Formats: sequence, C-alpha cells, structure tokens
Amino acid sequence: MPYLHLALSHTPPADRRAAVAQALTDLTVELLGKRRELTALAITPVPPGQWFVGGTALAGQSYQLDIKVTEGTNTADEKARYIAQVHATLESLLGPMAAASYVVVDDVDGRAWGYQGKTQAARRQARPQAVL
Repeated sequence: MPYLHLALSHTPPADRRAAVAQALTDLTVELLGKRRELTALAITPVPPGQWFVGGTALAGQSYQLDIKVTEGTNTADEKARYIAQVHATLESLLGPMAAASYVVVDDVDGRAWGYQGKTQAARRQARPQAVL
C-alpha cells in the first residue's frame, strides 16, 4: 500500500501527468511488488520561480518523489532499481532533469500507518502471507 507524492518544478500538460501517474504506478507494482489497487499518487506542480537549487531559482526541470512503503517489504536492491527506473522514466516522459532530482523511499514502521482504519502491523498479524 504505497503512497507516492511527486513534486514537479513545472506543470506538465494533463496527458503527460496521466502518463507519469500510469508509469509510476506500473514501476511501483512491477519493481516493488505493491498492489496496484492500493497504490495512491499525488502530483504537485510547483509554481514557476518557487523551485530552488543551490539557493538559485531553477531554470530547467526537477522533481522530488517521496514514496512510503511498509518497513521490511523491499530489499536495498529493489529500492535502488526502482530509484534508477523512476529517474529514467521521468526523463523519458518529461525531458532532461536537473541533477538535484530526488527519489526518497520511506520505510515506515507497520505500526505507524495503514489504510481502511487498520495498521499494516495488524494486517500482517491477521494474515502473515498478505502482501503489504
């Protein structure tokens, strides 16, 4: 049950946003083994002149993707591959990105988050074989 928040230094057209949403969902399902129907994504474009790198307003494009997953459900290699593929995918869909473009995979304790009113830890305890 990952939650993704993508901040973009620009506002791409609606069709590009939809393509990004589909691609990030696909990568999350395929590379991290998450359930598609529980993968949520919010895209936030940052107004022009509001994105800074090194204290200077960015002239090009950048992004920051924060994804929250349940701690212990992905290996370091899975996360590294995911980070590389996210960057390559965003550049292929949106164009070149500044070096200061980031993906952060937050491993969240299963006792500290959940969905439908149940924590991930409670779900795991009830069904140890469940994919979280």
